Amino acid sequence: MTKKKGSFLAVLAVFLLSLAVPAAAYGHGVKITYQSKTVVEVTALYETGEPMAGAQVTVYAPGDPSTPWLTGACDQNGRFTFTPEPSKPGTWDVQVRQAGHGGIVHIPVGESVAETGGGTYTPLQTVLMVACVLWGLVGTALFFAGRKG
Repeated sequence: MTKKKGSFLAVLAVFLLSLAVPAAAYGHGVKITYQSKTVVEVTALYETGEPMAGAQVTVYAPGDPSTPWLTGACDQNGRFTFTPEPSKPGTWDVQVRQAGHGGIVHIPVGESVAETGGGTYTPLQTVLMVACVLWGLVGTALFFAGRKG
């Protein structure tokens, strides 16, 4: 067996073993969920589950996405509540931001107001993220396999 082939097999073995070891990876993404009843309650958490306490909240009414309808801050549990005007049915946009992290959630308000929704990844986004990680791992393995000793 050549040295180059042996290096490639070693990198490949390490790669395959790393797939078998579960590990938690935390980023700085944000998960925002809501419950819409008479009052809309928005809950903002970091991906780690930590609440976005004190985060700035901006609410935009339907039909006017450039002018804030209401501003405020999340409580210590990352919650913010507001009562939308019944005369303005449609999609309300709620933006939550803190220290460079944040997101926006679109809340439908109208005849059917007892709804629950949340921000999760679509299947296409999940497949794309997995493909990018695999592409990076294969590229790294080929880079190290091609190095001369």
